[in-house]
Amino acid sequence: MTDFSNLMQKAKEIESKMKESQENIKKIEADGTSGANDVKVTLNGEGNMVSIKISENILNEEKTILEDLITAAHNNAKSNLKSKTAEEISKVSGNFGIPGFKWPL
Repeated sequence: MTDFSNLMQKAKEIESKMKESQENIKKIEADGTSGANDVKVTLNGEGNMVSIKISENILNEEKTILEDLITAAHNNAKSNLKSKTAEEISKVSGNFGIPGFKWPL
């Protein structure tokens, strides 16, 4: 019976740490840039865009170029967010060996 008690205790510990990790993830912000930093996008931990900054230098570019730069900056921010999220999750799951665990972003 002790093994089951230990297992339940470990499950409660994992659950508590996952809740804490989820709250920490909500507070994360990740930046992405493109065009020699002419476009900068910031995403929050939930993947929502919280800001976009566009340099005066590129405002006269063709519309399609500007659209591509915004898309590239967003994709860069999303990639950075995935890395930061994975790092936060690994703090919890690293000790418990949850293979293949991925945060859904």
